[in-house]
Amino acid sequence: MPNVVNKGALLPPEIATGMINLVRGKSSLARLSQARPVSFNGNEYFTFNFDNEVSIVGESAAKVNGGVTVAPVTVRPYKFEYGARFSDEFMIASEEYQMDVLRQFSEGFAAKAARGMDIAAIHGLNPRTGAASAVVGTNHFDAAVTQTATITADANADVETAIALVQAQEHDVTGMAMAPAFRSALAQLKKSGTSNEPMFPELGWGAAPGVINGLPVDTNSTVSFGTGTKDRAIVGNFRDFFRWGFARGISIEIIEYGNPDNDATAGDLKGHNQIYIRGECYIGWGILLPAAFARIVTT
Repeated sequence: MPNVVNKGALLPPEIATGMINLVRGKSSLARLSQARPVSFNGNEYFTFNFDNEVSIVGESAAKVNGGVTVAPVTVRPYKFEYGARFSDEFMIASEEYQMDVLRQFSEGFAAKAARGMDIAAIHGLNPRTGAASAVVGTNHFDAAVTQTATITADANADVETAIALVQAQEHDVTGMAMAPAFRSALAQLKKSGTSNEPMFPELGWGAAPGVINGLPVDTNSTVSFGTGTKDRAIVGNFRDFFRWGFARGISIEIIEYGNPDNDATAGDLKGHNQIYIRGECYIGWGILLPAAFARIVTT
């Protein structure tokens, strides 16, 4: 039997790397920001707000205190898991078959983990239940980012308004995550003074380019996920002020006994000729400076 089917085994490097790349590819936050390793105890970052401008000092003149406000932010990991039942014939199948099943399961888990990170980090929700997560608390954009632009009939003007809010705080805008409905609103805009020429032709027929007007963008339903969610887009400095990363390697566990999914109807694995495959990973994130972001929201 290959090592990957042993209980609690870490995935081979090539599969784990592929999963991490899939997370980066499926998560808007991961696409727009930089991944950094996260320790199990959390990584502490310090943001320094220089309260005044620099001073010019003449020869032998006295220097003055400029003042600095220090705001520590802890990027801590959260456990994400997903599991499913399979026939126990998996355990006596060929290694090639086992690896194929594990690879496909791993790819699916990576996509779900990516989506889960967005849902939790943007809205503070448990992706499975859609309810607020006590574990995440206020470590999410909806709670931390108070600068908002209310959506209007002109989605392009809404983006400009949100960008102006960020730039008023003297921060750069490095990206925008937007919901499909907001992408559609941008696609339907027409250039002024023309009969029917689209303002953003690259958005036609459902296309979702990675850059619009030179700004990195990503379209994802996670931005507007959840009942009552008002978010339609988030703009800001994702490059410098949003941190995320894996705290450890992604693991796949093969469980042969018991009731690991706590399903009273499905019952014991061994009694039903089943096994349970569970994927787990630890992903951490933190919004280092909420003032570097703005949300475009509905009323």
